[in-house]
Amino acid sequence: MEQQPKRSTKSIQNANETSIYVLLVVGILLSMVGVFLRFAGDSMTLSIVSWVILFVGAFVCCKAVFKILGA
Repeated sequence: MEQQPKRSTKSIQNANETSIYVLLVVGILLSMVGVFLRFAGDSMTLSIVSWVILFVGAFVCCKAVFKILGA
């Protein structure tokens, strides 16, 4: 069986950084809090705050993914 050569590109090195995965976990937790608050109460203020938290969490997750991709 042939062994393929190991590639060490900048994208692969970026994908292995711990800080990116910490950022991804923080984004996921923020999104989960936003979703929980969305269904927790029935006030207009709580609904707006929960949507803001959800979108911030989604933005953080997208930022982490684009960091992994190197874009």
